[in-house]
Amino acid sequence: MVSTDTKIVGVFVVLGVVLWYASTTVTDNMALQGTILIGVGVILPTLINEWRTPTNE
Repeated sequence: MVSTDTKIVGVFVVLGVVLWYASTTVTDNMALQGTILIGVGVILPTLINEWRTPTNE
């Protein structure tokens, strides 16, 4: 059984790769392309999963 966190990460990784590929056709700026790939594929799903997870305080 796949957890909800894993599903969220998977969707955003695919979305990040698609947006990264689209950005390569629009611009040659490697910093922007890397920011899109890492931001959407790694940082955004991490933030969403952290926000969804209740704290035990």
